[in-house]
Amino acid sequence: MPFGPLELIIILVLVVVFFGARKLPQLGKGLGQSMREFKKGMNDDEATPAAKKDEA
Repeated sequence: MPFGPLELIIILVLVVVFFGARKLPQLGKGLGQSMREFKKGMNDDEATPAAKKDEA
């Protein structure tokens, strides 16, 4: 079940209350870097079996 606009606003308010407005950019940056590293790791993992297959 997807979140509606009211639920998203409530979640946003709770995040601001818990972390503060000053830390939100740092949290966003950290989350973005983590997602990039995860995707890079997934792509590297998919490329590895193809390389091993070519060697065999």
